[in-house]
Amino acid sequence: MKIDTLLSPAELPALARRDLHGTACVVFDILRATSTFVTALNNGAEAIIPVGEINEALSIRKNFPGILLAGEREGRRIYAAQACGVDFDFGNSPREFVPKKIASKTIVSTTTNGTRALRACVGAKIILAASFLNLTATAKFLQQQQPAEILLVCAGTGTGVALEDVLAAGALTELLTARGDAHISDSAETARRTFLHAYADLPTALAASQNARRLLAIPELHDDVAFCSQRDIFNLVAEMKADGIIRRG
Repeated sequence: MKIDTLLSPAELPALARRDLHGTACVVFDILRATSTFVTALNNGAEAIIPVGEINEALSIRKNFPGILLAGEREGRRIYAAQACGVDFDFGNSPREFVPKKIASKTIVSTTTNGTRALRACVGAKIILAASFLNLTATAKFLQQQQPAEILLVCAGTGTGVALEDVLAAGALTELLTARGDAHISDSAETARRTFLHAYADLPTALAASQNARRLLAIPELHDDVAFCSQRDIFNLVAEMKADGIIRRG
């Protein structure tokens, strides 16, 4: 098994030229898209449809009125002024997605980086949305599937690296290499060593990231950082199938 890592969203355009037919892509947007998707599925959502743009989400909602709208721009929920007069039902905080609001519902979501990273992986053999919340379940699933290559995709911040995504990619690399039978790239080793350096106090390391500092400064989003720092509270895999829809794997 080969393990590689894309540390920055600046690397995403190259995926269009890469043969992914034997590859499992694992996308991390720890703060907060993939953490939110995993939470929503755990809390009873039927499916998540990730899209890149606001108008794509609105188009799907127009055709399927029962679908819920979720997403963010600059970290905050999308409101009518940004979305042709339509207020989104949710932002991108995992704490919003409680069972009574989302049970058996399909949610279409557009975020600044996470949903675009997922869409960039279309064509891969396996596409997973992963987080610290379901890291061990994700590792076990990959070990069962035994793909020829695992590509860990860090969604990042804007066009730059996001520390929290690198930490998660490193944590998964550490789990997958525990038996010593994987070949890892230098970028994956960089992520792994970053994680091991922070392992003793991971919540503090994550809270020091640029995204975390931004969220911590917004009172209503402050608690998202601690929530997304939790390890293995959900035993599920979030898999995006060929139809572009994420469901429990």
